[in-house]
Amino acid sequence: MKRISYKDAGVDIEKGNSFVQAIKPMVESTFRPKVLTKIGGFAGCVSLNMERYKKPILVSSTDGVGTKLEIAFLMDRHDTVGVDLVAMCVNDIVVSGAKPLFLLDYLATSQLDPEKAKEIVSGIVKGCVEAECSLIGGETAEMPGFYKKGEYDLAGFVVGIVEDAQLIDGSSVTVGDKLIGIASSGLHSNGYSLVRKVLIEHHKLDLGKRVEGIGEILGEELLRPTKIYVKTILNLVRDFTIGGIAHITGRGITGNLPRVIPKGCKAIVRKGSWDIPPIFSFLKEMGNISEDEMLRTFNNGIGMILIVRAKEAEDILARLRSMGEKVFMIGEIVKSEKEQERIEFV
Repeated sequence: MKRISYKDAGVDIEKGNSFVQAIKPMVESTFRPKVLTKIGGFAGCVSLNMERYKKPILVSSTDGVGTKLEIAFLMDRHDTVGVDLVAMCVNDIVVSGAKPLFLLDYLATSQLDPEKAKEIVSGIVKGCVEAECSLIGGETAEMPGFYKKGEYDLAGFVVGIVEDAQLIDGSSVTVGDKLIGIASSGLHSNGYSLVRKVLIEHHKLDLGKRVEGIGEILGEELLRPTKIYVKTILNLVRDFTIGGIAHITGRGITGNLPRVIPKGCKAIVRKGSWDIPPIFSFLKEMGNISEDEMLRTFNNGIGMILIVRAKEAEDILARLRSMGEKVFMIGEIVKSEKEQERIEFV
């Protein structure tokens, strides 16, 4: 019988090793001072500066990019989805008031395309730099026959830290608090199964063409990276009392805001109190999607919702605007008359 190698099975070890060496400078550009190891080892090591904390809490999260990757495949553009990956992870921990420390990534594909993979990693690096988070390691897995040719999947894992006394968990939210919405950059990385169903499967739209009413090439709009809110949120928690923060991801405002509303309270969200970007109106019309379905599927222009003390609301709005954020007062917290009711749109 002919000798069969790993390469014959579709896994090229040398190509993988060369790829790691090629991305090394990019990845190491994200390293913060407390990173102790270099890319290529078995594990990443980070030293904690315990002098800054009395009772530190580590906060972690994991996420992916979802079926937005299909748009990247169709457009053959791969330098933005890495930003999405970082954003979906770090945004989930910063709602607790946590500062991201480090991130690990996982890239799985049928066969490694070094140039495409470098594009992907460049986006991850860009996101980490923006979030001031070190990319200390990861895994690139070649899985021939498992994924379709040219396709891949991404996952990210982030760890952050927050002082116990500064942990934000929604428990201090109270009647009279105000809701401040921070604008999203677009669809972010949620609801793309519905996006693809409406625009690609049903209407068979050309992603390379400019769409009237949106002002962008459709594929470029759909690939617009998820906004990273780390610096903005950490700036606020330093000086203001934030009762709760909701990252508006899959399940929209309907499903995410109630996660930080305590028993006995209800969020009143005022429809029409914020600007809805054209892409959402376009999707609603093209798919004949109900308003309720839009609110529980997409962010509809709001990427983060802050629950703040009424007396600080105007100062927080002013601070956010000074940082270049587009913000809206979108509602308030009232007493809940029903045990399970945590949100109402009016």
